[in-house]
Amino acid sequence: MALTLSQLQVLKADILADPVLAAQPNNSDGAFAIAAAYNLAASPVFIIWRTQVPTKDAKKATVWTEFISRSAGERDAWQFMLSNGIIDASDPNIRQGIADIFSGVQGAATRTALLQVSKVAATRAQKLFATGTGSDAVPATPAANFNEFGQLSYQDVLSARSLT
Repeated sequence: MALTLSQLQVLKADILADPVLAAQPNNSDGAFAIAAAYNLAASPVFIIWRTQVPTKDAKKATVWTEFISRSAGERDAWQFMLSNGIIDASDPNIRQGIADIFSGVQGAATRTALLQVSKVAATRAQKLFATGTGSDAVPATPAANFNEFGQLSYQDVLSARSLT
């Protein structure tokens, strides 16, 4: 994954701000150790929106009695939303669509379940590049090039540390 210059600068500053990481040797061994630390779960927990919620997860979260009771337009919209095989929950328009499709009391259980499967705990690196609060109530939005599958590589660390 190629980080932008801005992200590399942020990463370098974050490494330098952590005495344990900054003390790592500036070589591939040190870069591997630093990347490994950034690829661990963020502490405290930091929640981001998933950019790729598989259709199977969305279907499992659907309360089918609620789905059946929706209008034809709402059912069609839900099927359309699922048609790509994934849902990008980081997109506010998609989340609004879920709220609109499963609105009201008779959509509340599905709406709640869908929002829950649309969140994931971030790694330290994902947190570093995300935008937003990162709480369960208000998840952050992951960087476009560093979604919930993003892993920091030792090459990213070497590139960041080599910036002048």
